[in-house]
Amino acid sequence: MTSTTTRVLRLLSLLQDRTYTGRELAQRLNITDRTLRQDIARLRELGYPVHAERGAVGGYRLGQGKTMPPLLLDDDEAVAVAVAIGLAEDGSTGIADIDENVARALAKLERILPIRLQRKVTALRTATEIGPAVTGSREPDAPVPAQTLATIASAIRGTRILDADTGVVEPYRLINWQRRWYLVAYDLERHCWRAIPVAGLAQVTTTSRSFAARALPDDDLVAFVLREIATAGWRVHARVTVLAPAETVIARINPTVGVVEPVDGDSCVLYTGADTLETIAIYLSMLMMDFRVDSPPELVEHIRILGRRYRAAVAP
Repeated sequence: MTSTTTRVLRLLSLLQDRTYTGRELAQRLNITDRTLRQDIARLRELGYPVHAERGAVGGYRLGQGKTMPPLLLDDDEAVAVAVAIGLAEDGSTGIADIDENVARALAKLERILPIRLQRKVTALRTATEIGPAVTGSREPDAPVPAQTLATIASAIRGTRILDADTGVVEPYRLINWQRRWYLVAYDLERHCWRAIPVAGLAQVTTTSRSFAARALPDDDLVAFVLREIATAGWRVHARVTVLAPAETVIARINPTVGVVEPVDGDSCVLYTGADTLETIAIYLSMLMMDFRVDSPPELVEHIRILGRRYRAAVAP
């Protein structure tokens, strides 16, 4: 590849980012204004619509053309796109004819990724499982820095112990559920398995110590995480007696809603949780079964208020 071609590709990459003045572009590429104009002309000859805008806030920008130009990404962007496409493929989009296109796009991107980035993408994809979708969930997103995920995924792949601000752990699996990330890990200080919310980790470092894999707490680690979330992973937890057989309730609810324990042939206990009382009340109304809230008292009072509102709404 000639220096001119390299420079023109770099120019195209810059123009895909934002609008630049001529001086900014010339300084970035370390070329003269005349060379910049020649390179702009080369891009236009190749069919790329480079627009020049005059004025104090003017500059060069890449417009919309009839064909899509090569998409030039930096390292972090390429990894983010590859992982996002991979998650869409693994999580099933539910849109007709799109899954095959997603797979082809991922294959194309992976073929051109440098080896160092392929390793990072592969580590993230192989270390991650996708939890089930929950229609209408109102829980807020919990974004996680990409570097944090990459660090954890690399430790999982290399069976390296992680030193996090929540403790020293053996990392086994990343679970992505409802735009949230959880780490299945064995806590070496508490001596127990945990589903750790990754968004809560302010610091995580890979140590030089390796570990031998333990027997997992469940063959289905997604199910393990969902049980942990239901019983301990929320800000608010509730104990509800449902006046229906346990198998009926289990068939009705999503695994993320809670854990069901039978009482007798006609009733069971549902342990559930959410980030707000309002969300728990919504879950309970969707059961379409008779129930009694055992705890907490705040949820009992909230449902009493809702009951009064519902009665008033249908009063003659």
